[in-house]
Amino acid sequence: METQIPLPSEYTRAETSELSNRIAARKEQLGAKLCVLGHHYQRDEVIRFADFTGDSLELSQLAAGQSGAEFIVFCGVHFMAESADILSSPGQQVILPNLHAGCAMAEMADVEDVAAAIEEVSALTGAAVIPVSYVNSTADIKALTARAGGACCTSSNVRNVFEWALRPAAEGGAGAEKVFCIPDQHLGRNTAIAMSRREDECRLYDPHLPNGGLSATDVERATFILWKGHCYVHQLFRPEHVTAVRKAHRDIRVIVHPECPREVVELADAEGSTSQIITAIEAAEAGSKWAIGTESNLVNRLAKRHKDKFICVLNQAGAACTQMCRIDLPHLLWALDGIASGQIVNRITVPPETAADARTALQRMIDIKAVTSVTRNL
Repeated sequence: METQIPLPSEYTRAETSELSNRIAARKEQLGAKLCVLGHHYQRDEVIRFADFTGDSLELSQLAAGQSGAEFIVFCGVHFMAESADILSSPGQQVILPNLHAGCAMAEMADVEDVAAAIEEVSALTGAAVIPVSYVNSTADIKALTARAGGACCTSSNVRNVFEWALRPAAEGGAGAEKVFCIPDQHLGRNTAIAMSRREDECRLYDPHLPNGGLSATDVERATFILWKGHCYVHQLFRPEHVTAVRKAHRDIRVIVHPECPREVVELADAEGSTSQIITAIEAAEAGSKWAIGTESNLVNRLAKRHKDKFICVLNQAGAACTQMCRIDLPHLLWALDGIASGQIVNRITVPPETAADARTALQRMIDIKAVTSVTRNL
């Protein structure tokens, strides 16, 4: 990843009101040539300038559909901007306002390590190993996934992608005997168990150990090999938070993201992706109480939007994505000023060969429908 250059003082010293006014003026000036995307985890001060708000895949698809937009400014993190570049048309330029806005989980899976891991696991038993890579991964990982016969997934359609991977090739599946889940171990484990698989069918692969720390027997018994990665935001939620919120609020319902550790998901009333959580809250009855185990900016925004319900972050200390917060008003204005002056900054481009393979993995994911409702933990 390239290094973000320091911003000139005119951006770092400006008051919030000045920054906001200048951003609004730039947006009006650039008009339909500009499309600003805001991820659900972004702060309100940035989200207010987004033309579209959503999850990473949804935003990338929306941007690709804006044929008149020459410039796509993605207020998210690096892998999201990569996906937008992969899915956008050749005439569109994708810009990430701050190059330091990365994703720790995506960076936990190096493409060379993953390629070696797939070979190692396959060699241990000779079984057909098919990777399923979370959309929260680098373009290189997505491309490798396609070349290995696998697909990407979102947290909304991961169960259906797993089922596709395990389905025989003659029936339209990938013909996997083992699914290699990359890079989030919790998403893989929670999904496998939601599919009524036993927890001992999952084995953790540690890239820092020979053969990932697995024996031939481990792999033989496993259906799901889980890359040792995680989202640090969802890792902040612990079982004691579920206990505390139930003690503090009678009749409260707990809903968590499947990136949360298994012991948290077990104690929750339901688990669901970002979009599934939003849908569940929108459909909930007035007066209901909800503790949500996902990123704080989204939860607080839901609380403001649905004042007829009690909504709080599961962890009272909060769970903000610090990477997402690196996209701020000074960086957004700087990026827009660059477009207006013809000096494009922080353009994200994926090499054509990598993009072609990554697009295949993404298209396989897009073709597999998502589940709209949360998974109830009964």
